Amino acid sequence: MSEAFSSPVLKVEQPRRGPFAKSKYRVIDGDGTTVAVADETDRRRGDAIRTAFPGKSDLDARAVLLSTPEGEPLLVVDKQKGRALTEVRRPDGDVVGSFVTQRVGRRYVLHDPDGTVLGDVDVDIPRNNFAVRDANGKKVAHVRKKWAGVVTHLLTTADKYDVEIFDPVPEPLRTMAAMTAIVMDMNLHESKDIT
Repeated sequence: MSEAFSSPVLKVEQPRRGPFAKSKYRVIDGDGTTVAVADETDRRRGDAIRTAFPGKSDLDARAVLLSTPEGEPLLVVDKQKGRALTEVRRPDGDVVGSFVTQRVGRRYVLHDPDGTVLGDVDVDIPRNNFAVRDANGKKVAHVRKKWAGVVTHLLTTADKYDVEIFDPVPEPLRTMAAMTAIVMDMNLHESKDIT
């Protein structure tokens, strides 16, 4: 695990931007220090057209690169096209783990690089609370999406998440728990586009 995500309490914030701004995040530790920033990477052909004529962004492939505030690459969150698979990788391409959709918007199974089940993410009906559990069903983290108000929700991409990790959590499950807010946002909450 990167030292950047070692705090048991993290906040993940998406800056307030118009409805077409996507995949920018700031990760803050329990002391209020920005430990990582994320921005969309690996821009694919046709992105300019999708920005002008957006569709359901939760179906588009996209990747974000998390870096230290100084620019040192930490992790890549790579959401494949559709809703079936999101991988967390190191900058060198090695897979840390994956979120595999079992029930869209309700349950995601966490796998290690070899495909072994690490645990799962259980999602509540409003898609605001995410319980991360290990392979034995023990809750190891809780992620909560904060309500920002109607105007912010409808007209911007601004979302805020609180992440609480119940240490000790073994790797790579701990890193996957820390990345849950960004993965769930990319899979469930970026489809605010006008269609």
